[in-house]
Order: sequence, then structure tokens, then C-alpha cells
Amino acid sequence: MSYEDRDQYGMYVDNGHKGPGPELMGADTIIGDHVHNLKNEHLGEIKEIMLDMRTGKIAYAVMASGGVLTIGEKLFAVPWEALTLDTVNKRFTLNLDKERIANAPGFDKDHWPDMANQTWASQVHDYYGAGANLRSDLGAR
Repeated sequence: MSYEDRDQYGMYVDNGHKGPGPELMGADTIIGDHVHNLKNEHLGEIKEIMLDMRTGKIAYAVMASGGVLTIGEKLFAVPWEALTLDTVNKRFTLNLDKERIANAPGFDKDHWPDMANQTWASQVHDYYGAGANLRSDLGAR
């Protein structure tokens, strides 16, 4: 199901213009979007969006991968800047090989990490190749 399918407020209805998206999108319509890599392999699904309340920016998309009907699935905090919106296929793209998901820093739904911890954040950003953006944000604080 795409963000257009989950649009309960009519934000993406084409009345001669396309509402707020894709430049501005409702969080509720993004949750549930699929994430694929550049080889068109399914990596997971966006389950949550984490906001940095200090900066007002989106920090992470929490992506779920693996498991069956949420049983055994692993969660990953993917830095927002590592994701690209694919407006043609109505999903997100992450430049990461499918095999790397198994080794990505993840967690289960009952044991969330302290996402505000600078060491944890640096490791996650480096894993996804988004380290330079984090370092510039940290330097501004």
C-alpha cells in the first residue's frame, strides 16, 4: 500500500495540483511504506518516524525487516537522509545491499536503543553512510 492509498485527508488527490507532496508529506501516509534497494529488492517497511525535538528535523525512519506478521521482525533506525523517496513506485529507496540488513545495527520492539546517545547515533549514521550529516549537526550544538 502506498502513501496515496493511506491518504485519509485527500492530500494527494489530483485537482490540478498534487496537494502537499512529495515535497511535504503527512507522517501518517509514510508509515507503512516499503523500502527497496537500488536492485529493487524489498528491504523492509517503515513503522515509525522519529523526530529530533531539538532541531525540529526528522532523525530516523524506524524500518522493520524479516519475521512473519511482526513475529521475529527486527527494527532498524535508518537515518532519514539515507532514504530517497521513489515517487514513481510510491516507496522509499535505501542504497544498501540486502545482505547488509542482517548485519545492520538493529533492535527488537521491546528493547529500543537510546537514540539520543551520541555514540550510538554515530555508529548508525556511519553504517548507512550518513555520518557527515550527523557530524555537522552535532557540531552545531
